Amino acid sequence: MKRFLCALLACLLLILPALAEEEESIEDEYEEEYEEETATGSWSQINQAVGKGEGWEQVGTDGRFHLGEKQPLEGYDGLYIMDWGTWPSMDGSTVCVPMAMELARQWLGLEEGDMNGFVSFSTTPYAYDRLTGGKPNPLVTIKSQGVMMDDTHPIDLVLATYPNADERRAAAEAGVELVYVPFCYDAFVFMVNEANPVDSLTVAQIREIYTGQHKTWAGLGGTAQTLYAYQRPHGSGSQTAMEEMVMTGLEIAEAEDNYISDGMADAVRQIGNYDNGPGAIGYSYLYYVNTLVESSGVKALAVDGVAPTDENLQSGAYPFTVNYYAVYRKGDANTEAFVNWLVGEEGQRAVEQAGYIPLR
Repeated sequence: MKRFLCALLACLLLILPALAEEEESIEDEYEEEYEEETATGSWSQINQAVGKGEGWEQVGTDGRFHLGEKQPLEGYDGLYIMDWGTWPSMDGSTVCVPMAMELARQWLGLEEGDMNGFVSFSTTPYAYDRLTGGKPNPLVTIKSQGVMMDDTHPIDLVLATYPNADERRAAAEAGVELVYVPFCYDAFVFMVNEANPVDSLTVAQIREIYTGQHKTWAGLGGTAQTLYAYQRPHGSGSQTAMEEMVMTGLEIAEAEDNYISDGMADAVRQIGNYDNGPGAIGYSYLYYVNTLVESSGVKALAVDGVAPTDENLQSGAYPFTVNYYAVYRKGDANTEAFVNWLVGEEGQRAVEQAGYIPLR
């Protein structure tokens, strides 16, 4: 009930600001829970406009996946509750927000102004928790239509980086078998300030940095500038990649105070803009750095001399090539059909149109 009222309030305040005063008492009661949901959301980590690319086109969707019926919200003219129909309710990683937007354009014809309400991603750990626990995504709206999506319907599909060991264990303990289907390529990249003369590191050097063996850049092709190694919180998609793909069992040195980047945007800002930026190093996903956040002052390093170009990702030449995954509960035939479309010819055209690197 709390989630329902919180989501209802959010919808009302988005669509009919005049109702804010009338609903003030409800807002006070649920303010803390609403802030907890929104503070960790993906939109707080995106500061670049994300819209249709130049030359956008419909790729040929056939209407199989669509939203359901809407019912009037009693007592509020022009407001509705809508069921999900055959459209899979989604959540996911920040880096996959533009993909979800593209899917909503292709299949649902949503207006661009509705995207930040309809694509309401909570970030990787929350998304996997919802999928495993059969929980809903409670704050999904279509503002221009006065619609709040049914907040009792559990998440059907997560678009995200691969889950960490804790998240995989949680699914197993809950008896939930998840299906992981890769739908695109990206690069897990190491970022430094553009003033840093270093352009490439070896895998061994990266591991040395994050096991605490380098205090300056002098032994890495740089100067005697102090080295500041930023990390991400455990459970974030980028930290999972760092722990499982890059370090491969090596223990990461404990981060110094203030050297854990709470959000993906923080990691970029800390390397590009802060006073210690010229000596900083951190990690993220190339699509995020290039598309979703203002990243002036930052450059992505080559690894073992291989740059993270499209060609090097599709060939596997870049050492830290990653996939993003469409993840759903085994046995969900409707979502499985949607994912099959996503990795098919039409879906891969949509992937490329959203700026990601398709599988083929």
